[in-house]
Amino acid sequence: MTEDPQAGARGPEPQVRIGQGPRDRREVLIKLMWIGVWLVFLSSPVHDLTSGHHTTAGTVAGAAGLTVFVVAYLTLVFRNMGRPFSPSAVAVLLGTLAVLAPALGYGLGTHWTGLFVYLAVACGATLPPRLAVWAIPGSAVLMYLVGLRWGVYAVDEDLLLVVLIGYAMIGVSQLVRTTVELRKARATVAQLAANEERLRLARDLHDLLGHSLSLITLKSELAGRMLPDHPDKAAQQVADIEQVSRQALVDVREAVTGYRRPRLAVELAGTQVALTAAGVTAELPDGPDLDGVDREAESALAWALREAVTNVVRHSGADRCAVRLLHRQTLDGPVLELTVEDNGTGGSGGGGFGNGLTGLTERLEKAGGTLEAGRFRHGFRLVARVPAAAAGDIGSGA
Repeated sequence: MTEDPQAGARGPEPQVRIGQGPRDRREVLIKLMWIGVWLVFLSSPVHDLTSGHHTTAGTVAGAAGLTVFVVAYLTLVFRNMGRPFSPSAVAVLLGTLAVLAPALGYGLGTHWTGLFVYLAVACGATLPPRLAVWAIPGSAVLMYLVGLRWGVYAVDEDLLLVVLIGYAMIGVSQLVRTTVELRKARATVAQLAANEERLRLARDLHDLLGHSLSLITLKSELAGRMLPDHPDKAAQQVADIEQVSRQALVDVREAVTGYRRPRLAVELAGTQVALTAAGVTAELPDGPDLDGVDREAESALAWALREAVTNVVRHSGADRCAVRLLHRQTLDGPVLELTVEDNGTGGSGGGGFGNGLTGLTERLEKAGGTLEAGRFRHGFRLVARVPAAAAGDIGSGA
């Protein structure tokens, strides 16, 4: 991925929260700014009011009508992009706009026909698409009829603008709805995944401990019955209980080790989050290609990635970090190579990872891999390799 080299110095960019209401005052102001900037079309009616072309009663009525129109428009559009109103409230507010726009244009002149732009925007943003596709041309027809009142018979670009902006808002509202649905679906998938993991854990524990605990219970009952008259046989049952319980403990430890084994895909996702939160520009591969790599080797690479990223975040002072994951063919056979490069100092005093590097080397050697780490001309580089039973696409990666 390509990112701005100065992004790390500025810190992580704020996420765009499409389809959600503002959480704080800052987000309220940002949202008001993006909606309020389109009030530029009100310059013509405001200028008309201040020009003195109308009677005092007409000016007061126009100002009051314009105020009500703007308040209804902002209330409708601002709220509907976050937590939508009920259909009845939308109908009332939209009806207010639909009455005021032609009334003010009919009574005060063509300077007020810009209000139909806001009417079309409100229709596109708040109505279901099947209604909006008819309401928007209806707004343009109303605008044309108001123009006839003042002797304007041409179909000009203002009418086209009303239609185009209205239909554009249909697309924006559909984008917002789709984003909201995707966010809900993602939350549902995460919940289902968590439930599935709990069920898997429950099944594994039952398979591991169900038989052992049943056997321990049975032998305990037998030992209790044999204890008064046959202490030697009871002692044998107790010895069997000890053996079964020790084996159950070994099985549980192996299972827990498997649960705690890091996965490379998970570590890559965590790397993106950690580097972004630290203000470091990250270049990461799209996803790991683990063809031919066993679980122990994958786990060793995941530990290497975790250790390297921890160093980058805590000690290096870097503002860029690149992670590459490549399949290579070496003299010793095919390997999966993980490279982590940053433009920092490589840790306090440039001494690398300290004790973490030693432990990481031992972990990789146990999986049949190797580790190289040290400074290069632009910063610090860590290269971890593990054997791959089958060669993938040579040189594929980020």
